[in-house]
Amino acid sequence: MKHEKGFTLVELMTAMAVTMILLVAVYMAVNSVQRHSSAIERKVTAQQDVKPALDLMAMEIGMASYNPTFTANLWVNPPGSAAGTCGSTTGANQTYRGIQEATATSIAVEMDISGPAAGSDGTLGDANETIRYNYVTGTANEYVTRSTNCAGGNQAFLGDVSGNTRAVRVINGTLGLPMFRYYNGSGTEIAVSGTDLGGLIPDIRRIEIILAVETEDIDPNSGQRRRLIYSTSVIPRNHATISTN
Repeated sequence: MKHEKGFTLVELMTAMAVTMILLVAVYMAVNSVQRHSSAIERKVTAQQDVKPALDLMAMEIGMASYNPTFTANLWVNPPGSAAGTCGSTTGANQTYRGIQEATATSIAVEMDISGPAAGSDGTLGDANETIRYNYVTGTANEYVTRSTNCAGGNQAFLGDVSGNTRAVRVINGTLGLPMFRYYNGSGTEIAVSGTDLGGLIPDIRRIEIILAVETEDIDPNSGQRRRLIYSTSVIPRNHATISTN
């Protein structure tokens, strides 16, 4: 009887080694794709939170000082104001018009955008006519709040953890970045001093909004949270309008 030929032990071990190498290569490729997809998902989630927030801030801040009826003494104490009762008919300073507060971490804007029959009515008692954005710092969970019309307190806006799973953390304070920067008509930055830019609020012609964030979930590739910085410039055109108020 002839001896049947088979695989030698060396051939079997070689085949197993090649198979293992191929399996490891496939695993690493799949794992790399999953990590890359996860990183993209975190970035997209962050953008879905931050971009709409930045767009809303820019739109509302851009409407500051809108007063189509040219009502005198229109401006009131904004939400969170330390100058007096919120919503008072007498603002902290009428010359500041629709920017009643301007600091590196907060801004309060006012505009007469609605009233009877959806028209301006010369008062600031309607929804979203007085708005204050504030960056809460000095806590383990830094975040941005939005207050409107002296009601509802500081509403969660971006990065808040009040009963919700947040997608991003606001880290302007961690990076030493202001949330707001102000510029006059010549493009020179107005230095922030106290709560009124040293009395130079009427000189504001451009406002830069900066939102520095990091993802809530840790990136498995780096073991760190991914950091992103978003910014935009706003020209509050109505604030520069010369009028009787």
